[in-house]
Amino acid sequence: MAVQQDATAGDGRVGLRDTVVGTTSAAGAAIAQLASGLGTAFLALLVLLWLAVTAVTSLVGVGLLMAPRALSALHALAGRERDRLGRRGLEVIAPEPPPTRLRLALVDPTTRRELRWLARHATLGFLLGLLGVLLPITAARDSLFPLYWKLFPEDTTATSVGLGHAHSWPQALAVVMLGVGWIAIILGLGPGMARSQARPGRLLLAAGPEMDLSLRVAELTATRAAALDAHATELRRIERSLHDGTQNRIVSVTVLLGAARRMVARDPAGADELLERAQSAAEQALAELRTVSRSILPPVLDDRGLAGALSGLAAECAVPCRIDVAVPERCAASVEATAYFIVAEALTNIAKHSGAASATVSARSRGGRLHLCVEDDGRGGADEDGGSGLTGIRRRIAAHDGTLSLASPPGGPTTLKVDLPCGS
Repeated sequence: MAVQQDATAGDGRVGLRDTVVGTTSAAGAAIAQLASGLGTAFLALLVLLWLAVTAVTSLVGVGLLMAPRALSALHALAGRERDRLGRRGLEVIAPEPPPTRLRLALVDPTTRRELRWLARHATLGFLLGLLGVLLPITAARDSLFPLYWKLFPEDTTATSVGLGHAHSWPQALAVVMLGVGWIAIILGLGPGMARSQARPGRLLLAAGPEMDLSLRVAELTATRAAALDAHATELRRIERSLHDGTQNRIVSVTVLLGAARRMVARDPAGADELLERAQSAAEQALAELRTVSRSILPPVLDDRGLAGALSGLAAECAVPCRIDVAVPERCAASVEATAYFIVAEALTNIAKHSGAASATVSARSRGGRLHLCVEDDGRGGADEDGGSGLTGIRRRIAAHDGTLSLASPPGGPTTLKVDLPCGS
């Protein structure tokens, strides 16, 4: 009973620690996203003023000359926002390049959507970005106030909101409560503020229903090419494994058996030694053949499903790994195999390169999609465009028309998110 209580208490501490770390990481990422959005929101405010001046001066003809440059600035800023949102989440697919000539732009749906985004981002987005920058500053200012309040003149305002004065230690410590309140606001509202700032861009800057089908055809063509490339890469890997490993072992067995057959009459002891070596080589060839067959489609997926297969990967990982799987229904075999190999490659990269003390793998199925998330508390700095491991992961995902998102700032943590259709 005591052992069970200790284990329960330990699980509770681990769960609380994970909650605290997750909440703090989410709030930190939200503040960083709000701060980056403030930059584009400030530019959006300038472009909005420019367009307003252009519209007013067009009445006397001067604005007609400025319109192409103003529209080019609008389209460039919209492209910059798409890139920013893509770096911090799912990619925002751009529509066809909109026109810069005034007459065509007035009836162009993409330009209209960009103008609606500009108005929202220059107002609400700017306000949210400003709050994202000021809240951490005010939280640090009020939380650390007792450390420096003695250095201020007596009539200096004690709080960041311009109210109250501190003339004693209890009053100075009371300011800390305001700092704690700012921190609570950051932790509780920060992620929601970041989503509210990004929502207009994701809704209005993505290719709309009027998008030319040629873009989708080009995307599917690229996806098919990636699938064929991934398939060819797998075939080369299997052929290389069979040729360099299993085939050489079997040739060695054949040579040893032939030598033992010739020696059996004149040197029975030597023949017996050769037979032992042949048996050992045959066992190694069998083990390598099993390894190759598992790499094609792991049998554990059929035996235990995705949850059991991921649990097996976590148990074999050199870094302590926690598994959280909620996939009530089976996905297509190819999707489960892709998810298995993605997690296996991600855990291998974590063990080799991250220096992490722990990792977490979660899998969820919602709305016909399989969502994977692999996180670690390592040093970060992973590059989505670098390394054969991540390149292989990206090719497998592209073969299923899925999406990949990688966040790995220097110093960590690293978060790999994958979205796959369950039935493909």
